[in-house]
Amino acid sequence: MKPGKTGLKRVIAALGYSRQGLVSAWRFEAAFRQECVLALLLVPFAFWLDLDLSETLWLVASLMMVLVVELLNSAIEAVVDRIGPEHHELAGRAKDTASAAVLLTLLLATLIWALVLGKHFFAG
Repeated sequence: MKPGKTGLKRVIAALGYSRQGLVSAWRFEAAFRQECVLALLLVPFAFWLDLDLSETLWLVASLMMVLVVELLNSAIEAVVDRIGPEHHELAGRAKDTASAAVLLTLLLATLIWALVLGKHFFAG
């Protein structure tokens, strides 16, 4: 076990680091800000709709997954950029792959929302 904080002190420190990460993502990542605004609009809408609890959870979870994957994408980009400004095939591949993960998560969220809303509002 590595030395450092343990128990409740470790948990409190971890929460502080997480808060710093969220603040940093909000401050430096336009895509994260846009996705947060989208989530802030759609999460209340998901609860307003007359849906089963499981459907509401699917809608909210899909939006949270977009935010989680965007945070991971931002972390990968920051680490790659920290290594150096010169172009390297592997660095480009890492950044492109992380970006593709965000795209797939956005497509999944869109599909979930379309299926759930379609079931209730467009099904005959």
